[in-house]
Amino acid sequence: MEAVVVDAGSRLLKAGPAVPDQAPSMIIPTQMKRVPEDGSLSENSSCEDIVVDPVVRGYIRDWDAMEDLLHHVLYTGLGWEMGNEGQILFTDPLCTPKAVREQLVQLMFETFNISGFYASEQAVLSLYAVGRISGCTVDIGHGKIDIAPVIEGAVQHIASRRLEIGGVDLTKLLAQELSKSNPGVNLNLSDVEKLKEKFLFCAEDEVAYAKIFNLHDIEEKHTLPDGQVIKIGREKYTVGEALFQPSILGLEAHGIVEQLVRSVTPVSSENHKQLLENTVLCGGTASMTGFEDRFQREAGLCSSAICPALVKPPEYMPENLTLYSAWVGGAILAKVVFPQNQHVTKADYDETGPSIVHRKCF
Repeated sequence: MEAVVVDAGSRLLKAGPAVPDQAPSMIIPTQMKRVPEDGSLSENSSCEDIVVDPVVRGYIRDWDAMEDLLHHVLYTGLGWEMGNEGQILFTDPLCTPKAVREQLVQLMFETFNISGFYASEQAVLSLYAVGRISGCTVDIGHGKIDIAPVIEGAVQHIASRRLEIGGVDLTKLLAQELSKSNPGVNLNLSDVEKLKEKFLFCAEDEVAYAKIFNLHDIEEKHTLPDGQVIKIGREKYTVGEALFQPSILGLEAHGIVEQLVRSVTPVSSENHKQLLENTVLCGGTASMTGFEDRFQREAGLCSSAICPALVKPPEYMPENLTLYSAWVGGAILAKVVFPQNQHVTKADYDETGPSIVHRKCF
C-alpha cells in the first residue's frame, strides 16, 4: 500500500497516495460544518454558527474537527481499512510550534493506529517538486505568506519570514472594495472568494495600475447565485496590487519581492545567488492571472544586486503545480523516507513518545 501524503491548508486539504507525477486524488475544503448529533439543523441555526475551521493561518487549531476530517479523508476518501492502516507523511507549515507537531504524531499513532509517520516543511517540499534542494519559496496561502530560504534541504529559519496575511485577507479587501462600488448589494465571503478566483488580475507594474483609475471600459457585470447583479472594474486589479503595495491593506511593509530579497540577508552572501535564482512561487493566490509576470518584472527592479528568478516546474509534473507543490514534494520524499526506514515507526513512538518527531523529522 502506498504511503499517504496530507497537506492540510487553511482553505483546502490535499491528500492522496504518494504518486509524485499525479495531482493529489483528494482536494477538499478544510472548513467544516458542525451538525447536531441527530443530523438535523434547526430553522434558527445559521451557517455562520456551525462553521468550523480546523486549520487557521496554516496551523491546526481545532483538534477534534481535524480528527473528524482526517477520518473522512483516510477511511472514506482513500479507502483505508480499520486495523490495516498504512504510513502517512504530513507537510509542516513554516515555524510550526513543537507542541503542534507532537500532538499530530500522537493523534496519528494513538487514534489512527498508523504504521509509520513522517513530516517535512512545506518550503523544502515545494523545492523538491521542481527538482531543487536549495532556493527560496514564496508561499502565498489562504491564511499566511511564508518566505523561506532553503539550503541543501534545510530551511534557514533565521532568515525565514512569516506574514500574517494571505488569500483570506485579500478576499476581505475585495469585499470592501466591491461594497463601495456596489452599495446596494449584499455580499457574503463565499461569493466574493469565487469572484476573486474568476476575475482577479495583476497589473503589469505600478504605472499600469495607476492608469487603471482613468479607464472607464473595464467594468464587467456578474450575476451572483442569489440573482443580484454586481459590477466589477478596478477592484479586480486592486487586490493583486496589495501584494506589491501592502499600504493598500493598511500595512506598513515592503512588497512581496522586496520581502524576499531582504529575507536572504542573514544568510552568508555566498549563498545569495543560489537562493534568489531558484525562487519558487506556490499557494493558491500565486496562481492569479498576471501575478508571475508581475513578480518577475518587480524582481528586475528590486534593490538586490542579484535579481530573483523563478524556477519553472518540469514538464512531466502535473498542471497547476503552484496549487499543490508541497503535496507533490511530499510524494517525492515519501518514496525515499519510508522504503529507507527513515520515518517514525510505531516502535519508535512507543519507546520515546511524541517528542520522537523532532529527532526523526527535520
